[in-house]
Amino acid sequence: MRERFYKWLTACSRRLGPGFFTLIAQGIAAGYFFLFPNRTLASVRFYQALYPDRTRFYHYWCAWCQFRSFTSVFLDRFLLSSGGLIRNTFEGRHYLRQAIEEKRGGILLMSHLGNWEVGARLLRRAMPELRLMLYVGQRIKDQIERMQKQDLAASGIRILAVDQEGGSAFDLVEGIAFLRSGGFVSMAGDMIWRPDQRAVKARFLNHWVQLPEAPHMLALIARVPVYVFFASSRGQGRYHFSICPPIDVQAANRADRVDAIRQSVQAYAKLVEDHLRRHPFEWYHFQAFLGEPVEPSKSL
Repeated sequence: MRERFYKWLTACSRRLGPGFFTLIAQGIAAGYFFLFPNRTLASVRFYQALYPDRTRFYHYWCAWCQFRSFTSVFLDRFLLSSGGLIRNTFEGRHYLRQAIEEKRGGILLMSHLGNWEVGARLLRRAMPELRLMLYVGQRIKDQIERMQKQDLAASGIRILAVDQEGGSAFDLVEGIAFLRSGGFVSMAGDMIWRPDQRAVKARFLNHWVQLPEAPHMLALIARVPVYVFFASSRGQGRYHFSICPPIDVQAANRADRVDAIRQSVQAYAKLVEDHLRRHPFEWYHFQAFLGEPVEPSKSL
């Protein structure tokens, strides 16, 4: 959606109610589902891996549910920005509170499973003492994405945008300094943003996937844990947030770093897979994600 259309849609929805927003957004989702077959097929292949024993029709139905579910991201962003009430429950908040009390930062690792934007904004609202820096990718032509970053910054989250041509080494230095000062750095752990980005091979849905190394490397260098965060929908305007127990990325020497990072990446992949099986239609990763199938005799 372009910025002008999005502003028109939100203005009309303030007059006509959220139902109008939902109707238009789901019409757009249907357009993407039927008019962009490559995207639809990427989702169908994903659900074939998730449900290998189900029929082709069922996989298409899952993809349709995924597209429709994605409209809730825009609706809840609208509700949050317009002062609407969004309720949430929170599991694992004590992990962050303990880290804050100990003045120890951490990597808050998100994913494209659930509504990470609403999660970040409500997390900051629920825990104003949480100092949060968010690394986000930047597409120059994406107007809605620019509005999204403005809303996040207005909620008190420090935004560090990295474009697809590559970020500066100073961005990483800034992140390490922020972590060592007791702050939390949030990143997406499931998307390779640039062709030259360092990645780690992990097992996911009995396929190999490439996941970014950076979050786990930052945790290792700054000597802070990784906290995996999920924001799952419980229906319109209701969310359940969960913070998983911390993953410690530790290496006794430089030779052990590769294995420590690999173990952390695989632990993250396992948590995402477990969460996905409970919330299959909140997978908002619309590009090809899975690599080659894992041969039965091979593992990491």
